[in-house]
Amino acid sequence: MICQHRDLAAGRWSQMPFAEQMANVGSEVERALNWRAKHNPDYAWRAFERALELLDLTLASARGAARLKELARTREAIVDYFAGANEYGSTEASWRRYFMPFTFAARRDR
Repeated sequence: MICQHRDLAAGRWSQMPFAEQMANVGSEVERALNWRAKHNPDYAWRAFERALELLDLTLASARGAARLKELARTREAIVDYFAGANEYGSTEASWRRYFMPFTFAARRDR
């Protein structure tokens, strides 16, 4: 996987509030869902890869066992949904419901 967010990976990401990090991950997941609905698997895959990259940066900067556990499970479920057999039974709606509160929290804190 090619690093799409070089400036964020260089340290800027870890300085962002957690809600903003997750809102950015959610934006990429939203893009992947939208491209998937438009039957454009190439663009959907690219957005999925960017979401994973941002989620990995979030995991690397996370503090606390509970947050690490949730982030690792979220990553596992996203991979299952976009690249696996969807054993967890995720839906587009469930991903939107998961990430929406982070978007509202990030906007509120600005």
